[in-house]
Amino acid sequence: MLQLVPNLKRLGTETAFEVLARAAELERQGKSIINLGIGQPDFKTPQHIVEAAIKALRDGHHGYTPAQGILPLREAVAKDLKRRHGVEVDPDTIVIWPGGKPTMFFSILMFGQPGAEILYPDPGFPIYRSMIVYTGAKPVPIALKEENGFAFTADQVLSQITPKTSLIILNSPNNPCGGAVPVEEVKRLVAGLEKHPNVAVLSDEIYSQMLYGNNKHESFLRYPEIRDRLILLDGWSKTYAMTGWRLGFSVWPKALVEPVVRLAVNCHSCVNAPTQYAGIAALEGPQDEVGRMVAAFDERRRVIVPLLNQLPGFTCLDPGGAFYVFPNVTGTGMDAKELQNKMLEKAGVATVAGTSFGVYGEGYIRFSYANSVDNIREAIKRIAALLRD
Repeated sequence: MLQLVPNLKRLGTETAFEVLARAAELERQGKSIINLGIGQPDFKTPQHIVEAAIKALRDGHHGYTPAQGILPLREAVAKDLKRRHGVEVDPDTIVIWPGGKPTMFFSILMFGQPGAEILYPDPGFPIYRSMIVYTGAKPVPIALKEENGFAFTADQVLSQITPKTSLIILNSPNNPCGGAVPVEEVKRLVAGLEKHPNVAVLSDEIYSQMLYGNNKHESFLRYPEIRDRLILLDGWSKTYAMTGWRLGFSVWPKALVEPVVRLAVNCHSCVNAPTQYAGIAALEGPQDEVGRMVAAFDERRRVIVPLLNQLPGFTCLDPGGAFYVFPNVTGTGMDAKELQNKMLEKAGVATVAGTSFGVYGEGYIRFSYANSVDNIREAIKRIAALLRD
């Protein structure tokens, strides 16, 4: 029998894809399924972005590209960061990736080892913990609590730092809760981190353009005092409805660019050429579609929250960003996984149990409102009927 290395057994997975597979199987069996589980926009990629990729292919961009990404795309990213965050970023500190996950994967590999501690949000994107455990480091959850709008506080994070802490992972607006961290908390955290100069920060800002109400995004890039240990994760998947294109970027401290590019060379060589030209078109072209998509998500948010609050046993906070709600379902008398399975199998509504995002997710369910208002209304109607039976 083949013997695999033990650390592979420590790798977790992303339950949303398991739910997606089960939902697809039920659909093949003829069951009507409304998917409020998967975290991807239900819009098409804007046409001018698609055309840019087609043109790149027709123009002969069929070969390898630099492992760090083509310079015109890195320059476009730098200009976009200047436009959005008001900061100058050297294109040579930007690395282009096939999606957002490689930034998590490589940054955790670089700082995770036995004896180290890595802080991460819980409930949070499951790959954070999965990769921490894989490296042998100790995962230290930053509990995101309902009473705080599912946002971390500076005092909370700073209180969990020890001499063994090598990396802190932060995500705002966050997945799965939709919590958005107030600007003042970011400022206070940065100030507190001055006492911990050997701790790196991975800031996952993939949802930074999806905020609602009076919430504003405060990028950690705006603080020069931590730029020498800040890794910023962002990309095209959510903002431009490009999940399947697999295109992301990150900004690195200058000292880490060379080692992380070496990791890229050893892993995937480079990102495919036409997708990178599509990325340029997305950043440099009209942003109208982005505004329309965010407005549509905002409308859906205003529909789904009150509907969920009408369900027996549900209470739901209004999310500050992203396209997720994370209702408390303890009043139903069911645990999260049981309710997730019943809603899928009996009501035909795909969601993801909060426990898929960490131990602090028990008692909650993630709903993605990246679906039409009509489908959202129908899904809640089906769940209401299920809970009445």
